[in-house]
Amino acid sequence: MNPDIARPLLDAVRRPEDLRGLPAADLPRLAQQIRSFLIEAVTQTGGHLGSNLGVVELTIAVHRVFCSPRDTILFDTGHQAYVHKLLTGRLEDFDTLRQSGGLSGYPSPAESQHDVIENSHASTALSYADGLAKARKLSGDTGRGIAVMVGDGAMTGGMAWEALNNLGASPDAPVVIVLNDNGRSYLPTVGGFARHLAELRAGDASENLFEKLGVAYLGPVDGHDLPELERNLAWAREMGRPVVVHCVTQKGKGYPPAESDELDRLHAVGAAVPLAGNPEAPSPASWTSVFADEITRIGEERPDVVCVTAAMLQPTGLGSFAARFPDRVFDVGIAEQHAVTAAAGMALGGLHPVVAIYSTFLGRALDQLLMDVALHRLPVTIVADRAGVTGPDGPSHHGMWDSAFLPLVPGLQVAAPRDPDALRQLLREAVGITDGPTVVRYPKSSAGRAVPALRRLGRCDVLIEEPGANVLLVGVGPLAGACVDAAEDLKAAYGVAVSVIDPRWTAPLDPALLEMAASFPLVLSVEDGTTTGALGARLAQALATMGSATRAATFALPPRFLPHGSRDEILRAHGLDASGIAATVLKRLPREVLDLGEDLP
Repeated sequence: MNPDIARPLLDAVRRPEDLRGLPAADLPRLAQQIRSFLIEAVTQTGGHLGSNLGVVELTIAVHRVFCSPRDTILFDTGHQAYVHKLLTGRLEDFDTLRQSGGLSGYPSPAESQHDVIENSHASTALSYADGLAKARKLSGDTGRGIAVMVGDGAMTGGMAWEALNNLGASPDAPVVIVLNDNGRSYLPTVGGFARHLAELRAGDASENLFEKLGVAYLGPVDGHDLPELERNLAWAREMGRPVVVHCVTQKGKGYPPAESDELDRLHAVGAAVPLAGNPEAPSPASWTSVFADEITRIGEERPDVVCVTAAMLQPTGLGSFAARFPDRVFDVGIAEQHAVTAAAGMALGGLHPVVAIYSTFLGRALDQLLMDVALHRLPVTIVADRAGVTGPDGPSHHGMWDSAFLPLVPGLQVAAPRDPDALRQLLREAVGITDGPTVVRYPKSSAGRAVPALRRLGRCDVLIEEPGANVLLVGVGPLAGACVDAAEDLKAAYGVAVSVIDPRWTAPLDPALLEMAASFPLVLSVEDGTTTGALGARLAQALATMGSATRAATFALPPRFLPHGSRDEILRAHGLDASGIAATVLKRLPREVLDLGEDLP
């Protein structure tokens, strides 16, 4: 960060006690300095900007009324915690935000005692608060407050209402729900609850839903008026019971490019020019943009195809489809479970729904996919964006788990495209399947170069076919390209002949893939999911069952939570780039096959 920019108040706040010691008259200047710092910092590192600019005063007030870490402050979701990080001693590390080895973009208990839960999946914090209040009551640990800063978007998720239902029956739970109502998650908040908040803001509500549930209500409060915020939060804390403080904020406040951005108020940004708010030079086509173009073309051909999103219309690439077919797109809010079962209902009604969802959030709807879709063999297509290694959003956003649990679903067919053309083909194949569900998964990255095939074998594509090869690389999804590069390097540098195949459909196991694999001494499946439940593991089991002498192994990610960093950095660190794949092949092959003598690395 620029050391020449004057920010004396912000520099002086090294811990929450320093903030509470500031005169109230200094707080507006502190808020201004925080906003200026965030604009400079986040437009350099990338991250969640608009949402944090909207909670500056809110976070200041919460930290002046609640004494962290004795009092517990939770966020829902955690992307709005940047100001909290600044006020709890992490100012000097902000240039490492979302960088490998640097600050997380979410609360992180490993970083600070002021961070309690990571919480980047929405609608969960009220459940944490309910459980924590119960635990403290049973242990006699009284006098400690719990403040939950929850966005109105997170309140569209079912878990939030399950928690409110329980909190309303716990009149002595000291939980203050700081409702950050900016009217948006990415896009404007949808549904009946959004209408109710609008009525509360306007004073037109005939009744209050929170009070009906047994939760006290204060507000609406101007979320940028520090004295009013402090008064209401202090009053709420003194109540010693569940209470909602309804705070109305402006997402992107103080940064004109964010305030005027109708799309999402610069919810998340990459590196940008701070004064203009313009992004860097356009990047190559992403997997999401390829999907966006193809699903729109499919929609023009197929009036039965509809799309469903869980508050992620633009991030999942449905913007162009929605512009072209507004009555065929359904945004259900942050409600993945409802999204999948509603899609099942649409399929029952004769439509072919495409549910576009982040891979990491698909796990929330596994029961619905299993029992509401697959059990009834309904033609629902799930598009799992951000599959595999996601990058700077860290362990909660890596989509590395779906490839392990999806093959467990009977009748589900899972596709992993290797390049843009494969995505277009596989998406069309998926929506053409009428007797069960399908999933098409791809990462958050550039879609990369075309990787041509020599021939089709069953449902697979043979990419390299070397006579006399002792090794078959099974390249799953985008890693097929790295497998091709590794095979070419091995032949050029060591004379090792390697064949490469792209399974295209990773579940169920293609008999043609099994037959080809059985003809090789060594088969190595290269994947960007976890080793547990991987295609390679299923292939090895099938080969063993048929009595094959083939040695099959999986080269994938370890089954543990991986830190944040760029996708390339994380793949390289786990040997899932061309050089790493080549090195693994050399280690796996017997020395007599290699005949390299001392040249073996």
